[in-house]
Amino acid sequence: MKRQLTGLQRALAAFAGGFALLALIFEFASTEGAPLPVWEFPLAGTFLVLGVLAIGRIWFQLPLFIDGALSVLGAVALLLALDTLQMAGPGYWFALVSTWMFAWLFVEQLAASIRAGRTSPTLGMLIPVVFGLSLLLIWEIIVRAASVPMVLLPPPSMIWTRILTSLPTLTADFLQTFKAVLAGFALGCGSGFIVAILVDRSPFLKRGLLPIGNFVSALPIIGIAPIMVMWFGFDWPSKAAVVVAMTFFPMLVNTVAGLNASSSIERDLMRTYAASYWETLLKLRLPAAAPFIFNALKINSTLALIGAIVAEFFGTPIVGMGFRISTEVGKLNIDLVWAEIAVAAVAGSAFYGVIALIERAVTFWHPSVRGGRT
Repeated sequence: MKRQLTGLQRALAAFAGGFALLALIFEFASTEGAPLPVWEFPLAGTFLVLGVLAIGRIWFQLPLFIDGALSVLGAVALLLALDTLQMAGPGYWFALVSTWMFAWLFVEQLAASIRAGRTSPTLGMLIPVVFGLSLLLIWEIIVRAASVPMVLLPPPSMIWTRILTSLPTLTADFLQTFKAVLAGFALGCGSGFIVAILVDRSPFLKRGLLPIGNFVSALPIIGIAPIMVMWFGFDWPSKAAVVVAMTFFPMLVNTVAGLNASSSIERDLMRTYAASYWETLLKLRLPAAAPFIFNALKINSTLALIGAIVAEFFGTPIVGMGFRISTEVGKLNIDLVWAEIAVAAVAGSAFYGVIALIERAVTFWHPSVRGGRT
């Protein structure tokens, strides 16, 4: 069956082809002050192919992964040219925009194909991968082609090299920080959940504890972190205490809201069966509150890592992600700072992903989960 391009997809194809052809017309780069056309660089014909196919596909349908292959080919050509140019010209930037447009077109068509049932939903994982790689490519090219000082913003390739050469340091920092994250996350979420049950059971506690919880959550990290260091010492327990303060209130509020999510008809039905409060809680109200509870867990998974890293700025042993960031910035080792940031981002994303997978397994019956499956 012939697939018709949408208006947005046609526009993306037209712009991708137009910018690829502009890259052939304008000055591509210069070396030692002499302007050079695109034909002087490796894989020069790539952009002619990109332009012709992009404009041609507005009227003629091509396989879905042609766009992905073209975007990869354009990215390779840009990176190879990057190693030889001295200063990027307008043509180079037009080529970059064209490559980005092809990646966007590929993602648009892949998403539409998955929605229409023509492509396996498993391939949907390519969408965030392509998006992330596109951002890294643009970052790499802009920093290097525009000669951005490394002390301001190093390219991803430099950060990756620093990660590989500093694995022992990064591993020790991660273990020190994540120890506080896990302990504080468990204590903060656990105490918030228990207090939410007590608040739901007692209207007096509901009126008294919720305002206090709101007050604690409004305390700035930079205010409570030094106090926690004074109370619990320089090691990880003081960072765990900061994480507890940050994760307690989101769990409390979400759990209280979730416990009220069941309808009055459902609660009346439980009473007709002579169910006690605890039976109603376990069999009706907690299952109904599960999506709210997991929302709090997902929010806290990122808050916990942020809280632990920031708390390490105010006192820690000579190890830890926050300690490394604060000290290496002063030494202008910006690549190591970005390496720590990259590790923190990957760890936070993985932590969030694990909780999301557990949520899908536990709340498989919920319409929000069943509706996302095909």
